[in-house]
Amino acid sequence: MARRVLKGARIATMIGGYGLVEAGVIALEEGRIAHVGTEVPAAFADVAAEDLQGRLVTPALIDCHTHLVFGGHRALEFEMRLNGASYEEVARAGGGIVSTVGATRLASEEALVEAALPRLDTLIAEGVGTVEIKSGYGLDLETELRMLRAARALGRRRDVRVVTSFLGAHAVPANYAGRADAYIDEVCIPALHAAHAEGLVDAVDGFCEGIAFDTAQMARVFEAARALGLPVKLHAEQLSNIGGTLLAARYGALSADHVEYANDADAAALAASGTVAVLLPGAFYTLRETQAPPVAAFRRHGVPMALATDCNPGSSPMTSLLLTLNMGCTLFRLTPEEALAGVTVHAARALGLSDCGQVAAGMRADLAVWDAESPGELSYRIGFNPLHRRIIGGEG
Repeated sequence: MARRVLKGARIATMIGGYGLVEAGVIALEEGRIAHVGTEVPAAFADVAAEDLQGRLVTPALIDCHTHLVFGGHRALEFEMRLNGASYEEVARAGGGIVSTVGATRLASEEALVEAALPRLDTLIAEGVGTVEIKSGYGLDLETELRMLRAARALGRRRDVRVVTSFLGAHAVPANYAGRADAYIDEVCIPALHAAHAEGLVDAVDGFCEGIAFDTAQMARVFEAARALGLPVKLHAEQLSNIGGTLLAARYGALSADHVEYANDADAAALAASGTVAVLLPGAFYTLRETQAPPVAAFRRHGVPMALATDCNPGSSPMTSLLLTLNMGCTLFRLTPEEALAGVTVHAARALGLSDCGQVAAGMRADLAVWDAESPGELSYRIGFNPLHRRIIGGEG
């Protein structure tokens, strides 16, 4: 792999905040960052340097919470709700997660891949180098595995790193209504074992909420994950507080996601366990929620905060991580520095990755080069993409 030197860059290393290096130099070798500084290292003196002419360089962005693979869409129910239909009326018309589960079960692996590619390409076009993709719209063994296979295929079809999460505990399917425990025993955990046996799972997720699974049920899924040596994460405290965040902390989860109804005790628990709070302003916006995550408590306790699109067909049909940055600032009052950390260094941590999310020697050479002067511009603009180019694995 070619050795490269980039010079004339304003580098946001994301070490200790923005970690800005003015008139910076980055040396790349074998798909890794070999050097970051202000001078070309002697070992690279024979390499012709590429002048970035003052452009901003950041780590390639990381979307650490998506449901990118699914069948169909839910535009009709979006329109129905805005025309006054209740959630019950939408459900009777075949809307809601039932609609997505039905469409996903009918789709082949290739159809799921083809449907997801435009969504993935939109993220890539905004400088994303790593994306997490969940299952969870199959709710049966066959479709959950098909979704995860499609996610792995996306990583082969595009120059992007795909991290998968098994989300079999996403909802109780209609044929298990009132029998959530049976679903966990008969479908979710067996599907997890099958997916792990195929090498399809990087982490295990769940939806801990009154409309989904309680903490005791999620604990059984987490015990199964622990037995397989898999890390866990959790949709927690999105609509109410039923103890999901404390459960996530107790299991040393990589992340607790949504967390609008988390409280000070939850924040303290996350800080103690090293768990990242993943904030999802797209769902907050789409659902017109009013309970914002306890950002002040997270700051006070030193909880790392990540941001993600939560791209899904129902509550967050969003494929713009740049818009997510702006929403994180405007809706949740994050600073631009916190927002950028949320899609770089803290997003990497939320996925259990230690080789990306910062511009530093030894890291993967995954970079985003922007037609921008300052990092704050990435959060400031709305509907504008200043990406100049991505460099992934030292190429691009």
